[in-house]
Amino acid sequence: MRRCFSLARLGAGYTSPNPMVGAVLVHNGRIIGEGYHKAYGQSHAEVNAVNSVAPEDKKLLPFSTLYVSLEPCTIFGNTPPCTNLILEKKIPKVVISCLDHTPGVNGTGVERLRAGGVEVVVGTLEKEGQWLSRFRNTFVRENRPYIILKFAQSANGMFAPLENRQHWLSNPFSRRLAHKWRSEVDAILIGAHTARTDNPQLTNRLWYGKSPTRIVLSRSGLLPQTLGVLDKAAPTLLACTSPTALPENPAGLIRLQDVEHPIAALLEELANRKLATLLVEGGIKTIEHFIQAGYWDEARVITGSGHLYPGRPGPQLPYAPVSRIRLGSDQLDIYTNER
Repeated sequence: MRRCFSLARLGAGYTSPNPMVGAVLVHNGRIIGEGYHKAYGQSHAEVNAVNSVAPEDKKLLPFSTLYVSLEPCTIFGNTPPCTNLILEKKIPKVVISCLDHTPGVNGTGVERLRAGGVEVVVGTLEKEGQWLSRFRNTFVRENRPYIILKFAQSANGMFAPLENRQHWLSNPFSRRLAHKWRSEVDAILIGAHTARTDNPQLTNRLWYGKSPTRIVLSRSGLLPQTLGVLDKAAPTLLACTSPTALPENPAGLIRLQDVEHPIAALLEELANRKLATLLVEGGIKTIEHFIQAGYWDEARVITGSGHLYPGRPGPQLPYAPVSRIRLGSDQLDIYTNER
């Protein structure tokens, strides 16, 4: 099953809004086939695993076990249901880590396989499987993107200098990792103040793969047209509560009608656009708005080794970190929202 997880992660950044899934076929302790979901709209992991089996091993399928990180689907989408393939190939046993919460699946895959005479085991390394599938399951269960808060702070807990200027707090390794995270999400968000002060590009330049859709929260949408987020390096959306017409505005515009609950309105709009993962990068007030509204699933906080005096304190999270990782001179804390 851990091999399934490793395979699944190879699709990070390409499968959304579908989940990352890995599958392994085993006969008498020998792996005869394996595969993963490579990109949205393409073949699922189970199909790729079956197709990878060597011609001389095809005859072993009716005597093999299929391990898969997420429940096989039962619905027609861009591809046929994977349960059909399993029954067609007469695979006698399927071991699943966790269920797929997609409406129309969510246990029906298991039921269909069992009704077809397949032995099904559910719950192998279930917590790890749920963590791997958290983006997709949150998206289909709550009709909003999975939300990751990301920020850096100094060793004494400062987020930024008192004056409006950019100040690097993390080391080059951490910055490269942050670009890897950008390659794995659908969208990245900052507030208008951060856009003006730091002038970030919000693109993935230090890792392989794509850049996310950039989103700027702004009451009016009036931003200098020279800002990095308004170039054409990646799609950009301006999310505004009181939008003002912008001449030759290269960015898309999201009108947030619910002024009292703009974040909820924005998340609904992003879900409608099939943006299933959102990385919130700042600034302080923007991140705090998400925390106070309860709209966050995970937080990644990088603490640098240097001190900042004077400075503005970083956002406060209501829980203790669930894991801690050293990144050279930096420290990465991972938090999850336990609501």
